[in-house]
Amino acid sequence: MNQEHEYLTKEKYKEFEQELETLETKKRKEIAEALEYAKSLGDLSENAEYHEARDLQARVEDRIRHLQALLKNAVIVSEREADGVVVVGSAITLAREGQGDNKSYTIVGSEESDASMGKISVRSPLGQSVMGKKKGESFTFKTPAGTMTYKVIDIK
Repeated sequence: MNQEHEYLTKEKYKEFEQELETLETKKRKEIAEALEYAKSLGDLSENAEYHEARDLQARVEDRIRHLQALLKNAVIVSEREADGVVVVGSAITLAREGQGDNKSYTIVGSEESDASMGKISVRSPLGQSVMGKKKGESFTFKTPAGTMTYKVIDIK
């Protein structure tokens, strides 16, 4: 797995594209207008509006650079089964050793991970360990809470 790439679904890619467009057009214009207004108020050394607008400008420019790099290095994935093994985009069902209930997850890129929604990053310990596994295969990985063993119940 290439660490320089960021794995994104088509939907998340489009969401980031829209955010980037908004930041590059509307938000930059709003900040430029706020800076012009703040400059018109006079002394910039004690001008809170000016300093606030400059801070916002820096944050927006950082986000723009982040999104540009992210989209440039993005690999689009979709939910799929690749020859019966877990890949980025796979929806999987796992059983933890010693527990009766199964858990379902989708393996996604780090920008989309959200454990509360069952979206696990491919770069997480669980995500890294389950990659390439087949249905019925068990795997073990270390966490701060100790060693965990899971079995792949299903791959979609």
